[in-house]
Amino acid sequence: MAGGWGVGMRKRCVRILRRRTREVGMSTAEYAVGTMAACGFAAVLYKIVTSDAVSGAVRQLIERALNSGL
Repeated sequence: MAGGWGVGMRKRCVRILRRRTREVGMSTAEYAVGTMAACGFAAVLYKIVTSDAVSGAVRQLIERALNSGL
């Protein structure tokens, strides 16, 4: 080991680097799946909030608040 790294140390470093680079792709895939799920949830929530039933309920709530006579 004169002046350099030992074989064992090199192997450990290579193993660690390989694990880290492998996980980078997995993280990217997980973020993509999470983003798609969030977009799907947002689309469903938008449809619900803009539906006639919810719009009517919000309108009634606002009218009751304005006509409460504070």
